[in-house]
Amino acid sequence: MRKICLLLLAFLILAMPTTSLAQFGVVITIAPPALPVYTQPMAPADGYLWTPGYWAYGDEGYFWVPGTWVMAPEIGFLWTPGYWGWSGNAYAWNDGYWGPHVGFYGGVNYGYGYGGVGYQGGYWNNGAFNYNRSVNNINTTYIHNVYNKTVINNTTVNHVSYNGGNGGINARPTAAEETAAHEQHRSRTELQTQHVHTASTNHALLASVNHGRPTIAATAKPAEFSGHGVVAARQAGAPYKAVATRSNENKATATRSNENRAAENKAAATRSNENRAAENKAAATRSNGNRAAENKAAATRSNGNRAAENKAAATRSNENRAAENKAAATRSNENRATHEQPAAHVQPATHAQPAAHAQPAVRQQAAPPPEARHESAPPPEKKAPGGKE
Repeated sequence: MRKICLLLLAFLILAMPTTSLAQFGVVITIAPPALPVYTQPMAPADGYLWTPGYWAYGDEGYFWVPGTWVMAPEIGFLWTPGYWGWSGNAYAWNDGYWGPHVGFYGGVNYGYGYGGVGYQGGYWNNGAFNYNRSVNNINTTYIHNVYNKTVINNTTVNHVSYNGGNGGINARPTAAEETAAHEQHRSRTELQTQHVHTASTNHALLASVNHGRPTIAATAKPAEFSGHGVVAARQAGAPYKAVATRSNENKATATRSNENRAAENKAAATRSNENRAAENKAAATRSNGNRAAENKAAATRSNGNRAAENKAAATRSNENRAAENKAAATRSNENRATHEQPAAHVQPATHAQPAAHAQPAVRQQAAPPPEARHESAPPPEKKAPGGKE
């Protein structure tokens, strides 16, 4: 429904004259409810001008913006109320404005001086606003610039709140109203904007809740929705049943749209969470894998280092033991050799040379032949030349 309204809005904007764009606002396919019947609250002070209430449109459908007294933004300026107008296939809201003259407001009879054409509630004179007591609730104790003038309203009082379309008011702007539309304008004041916003947040002002009879129909000052200046509607301007049905359908469409958006958002959030979970899991897996690889590599290096250290230590230990064993063996051999040498050098037999040198028997064994030869025939001895015996 919202998309259709936006498309219609774009079409209507293109079709409308440039001079009308300043007043163009919301486009809706449902006609607004009838204007409620209420009593105007008393003017709070001199200089306040009456701005009639109207039905505005929000996310939950139509809601009532209470009529209220507003200080004019500039001396000599009058208020031209906004109105709903049928534009061929939708209702468009034309916002109100301040200006030196009252322009066209759809021929809607808002009451209290706004009978459908112009304004009969008062006029500016020498910088002061003069109030027509016949259409305004004025306390003459505090406000003295007043007058009485009976207003003859030639329009049918039926509380219809829109122009054109099925059941709407059939009115067109006059030449004077066309001229007023091209004059210098000022949009609603800051207090008026605050007034509309406050109304949009009040659940009791929804047409679907109050059925065209709001509990706050008018206020003495903008955005003051409580106190003695608040007036409730006496009755609805017309039966609300037909409007309520269309409003409920629109509300149901909005509800379905919200549910669809909620479902889409939930699905998107779920996908996003799943993607984040998958990414986190993948990141955690990669991180664990990296840590495992790093730990394995570190363990491998540590084991390799320990193995190398153990091997080197074992090699040194074996070398030390070999050296120690060799040194011990050398010392043992040297000690044995040292202990065995006295027996080898004990030379009793060697020193007992008498027995060794007393070799008569030996010589006798080898010498008998010469001795025998001496006995038989000793050979003549030869002398070496020049030798001595």
